[in-house]
Amino acid sequence: MAPPTTVTHHPMNIRSILDNEKLNHSNFLDWHINLRIILKQEKKDYVLEKQTLDEPPALVKAAHDAWINHIDDSLDVSCLMLASMVPDLQRDLEHYTAFDMIEHFKEIFGKQARTERFDTMRALHAMKMEESGNVSTHVLKMKSYMDQLERLGSPYPQDLATDIILNSLPKSYNAFIMNYNMNGWDKPISELHGMLKTAEKNIPSKTP
Repeated sequence: MAPPTTVTHHPMNIRSILDNEKLNHSNFLDWHINLRIILKQEKKDYVLEKQTLDEPPALVKAAHDAWINHIDDSLDVSCLMLASMVPDLQRDLEHYTAFDMIEHFKEIFGKQARTERFDTMRALHAMKMEESGNVSTHVLKMKSYMDQLERLGSPYPQDLATDIILNSLPKSYNAFIMNYNMNGWDKPISELHGMLKTAEKNIPSKTP
């Protein structure tokens, strides 16, 4: 009689998500999110938050074993990070620990993110739809700015996002805005988008 087959379960390998786009000088936020997803699945994300300490006394076995595990995980993560960068970043950071690499990137790219966030927010609040404009195009453009702000770590709450969109509409939508507010609606942007497209068909100046 043949021995029973042993089935070995391996954890899902999601490291391949970093293969699609290596870290360069302009995509740190997206790369960082993907890295965090991988390390969370592998239970190694702590190495990005905690600096490796000096070696504890070997007599304190639990502390010493934890230190060795931290060193090993940090080395594994730093190699993963280096392998997912463009060559010039690899050369600059070859001898950095995982923790030091992230701190270095936060210092460099954090300034870029603040500038990008400011420019995106200014563009969003400056948007005003012309009477001759298309409401669908207008809302989708505003949503793209809001999605960008969310990616930069500054998401708008739903009620504020809809208020900003409604406030950007021309006078021909005043009746819709009044009805929306009187009913106390609080719709996600996707649903508000559909409602505005329907409302546009009922505006006389928009009817062919």
